Amino acid sequence: MTKALYRKYRPKTLAEVIGQEQVTTPLISSIKQGKFSHAYLFIGPRGTGKTSVARILAHEINNFSYKIEDDYVDIVEIDGASNRGIDNIRELREKVAIAPTKGKYKVYIIDEVHMLTKEAFNALLKTLEEPPKHVIFIMATTDAYKVPITITSRAQTYTFKLAETQTMFDFLKSIASKETIQIDDDALKIIAKRGGGSFRDSLSLLDQISTLSNKEITKDMVISALGLPQDEKIQELLNNYVANNITKITTILKELLSSGIKAETLAEEIITTIVENPRPELFPLLAKLPEVKAPFPEAKLLVALVRPSDNNEVGLKPFHNTSSAEVPVEPTRPLSVACASTKDFNWDGFLDKVRGLNDAIYAQLLKTKYEFHDNCLEIYPEKRIIKTILSRENNKRILINAIGSDVKITIHEVSDLSNNETSDAVMAKISDIMGGEVKNDGGGNPFES
Repeated sequence: MTKALYRKYRPKTLAEVIGQEQVTTPLISSIKQGKFSHAYLFIGPRGTGKTSVARILAHEINNFSYKIEDDYVDIVEIDGASNRGIDNIRELREKVAIAPTKGKYKVYIIDEVHMLTKEAFNALLKTLEEPPKHVIFIMATTDAYKVPITITSRAQTYTFKLAETQTMFDFLKSIASKETIQIDDDALKIIAKRGGGSFRDSLSLLDQISTLSNKEITKDMVISALGLPQDEKIQELLNNYVANNITKITTILKELLSSGIKAETLAEEIITTIVENPRPELFPLLAKLPEVKAPFPEAKLLVALVRPSDNNEVGLKPFHNTSSAEVPVEPTRPLSVACASTKDFNWDGFLDKVRGLNDAIYAQLLKTKYEFHDNCLEIYPEKRIIKTILSRENNKRILINAIGSDVKITIHEVSDLSNNETSDAVMAKISDIMGGEVKNDGGGNPFES
């Protein structure tokens, strides 16, 4: 069986790690000096080399030779996602007392450490506070904010970053040469871009594309294989968005979607294009595109591409739940996180305090908008279920503890536009624009006539 490229070219020394000098340089220095921390925390996006560096470091600490398939009893890897309970950590705490067999240190690598439960973190903390001298922990996570501060404060933290597109292109080109993969530069640039700075994802894409042809692989072949829109079509869409040409927008969308390109993929490509070449007139579109997902992703993409000034013309007006007296039909202030009326209120500071008290409530607040005026915090949840959760007495008490009892908190109820409650009026209007029938059936392509 042929080994996957991302495994075949996994680095075996810190010097082979590409694009993470901010991590490898100090680690190489500490190895030369023989100075090690009892705990390390590697944070950063997936596919940036956290686990690879953790394994390399574990071997270097003990002067072990490193091969991908080797297995040293003094290096223990733990998957935090499947060993996340307090019993797993208690078992670990019992084993750390056992002295290493061959090396000087017993090294524990805990991947996806953020997946541990609160109780497990508390148990791990006791070991991190007073670890045996022969034990070193290397923890890795893609979600650093989920790791308690009590853990991060006891570890040396190293941040991994996504690779620059040029760095990734050069890396892929060297691999293609070694593997005798015939591929032109334009095709490689697409792979480097689609990999999103992740070495693992980029190598997996190159592995996939390498089977397309025995001859030179071209840009068009890669675009077709990955189901991507042509750059020219993206620019055409953006130009017509700026020009308010709804007819042309719908024509281009029909063409792209009928060719098999998914609305979500198209939205991602548009976002990437705007971020690479930001233009102020495109920022309203950039704010809407992340919402292009099931259900009805095609319809959401069309609505996003309709300029805000055109919303009234096509009948796309805000939905309000008029069943509650609390709902402001026409708010006197804009409901935005950065509106002028809230400039004296530290929303981020409030969120940090809530997070320290209850992670679940913090997560729900991230899905809300707010206003602050006259010593009153007005919270506008996006869904009824969020309003229900925040309105519970014990949860509301958490909010009061975070903001102070002298501030009044009002949690408004807004319409919950769930999967089966999409407005028939909106779907009918979209159908009129597209010249076909759009049905609220929870699936399918609403652009098919």
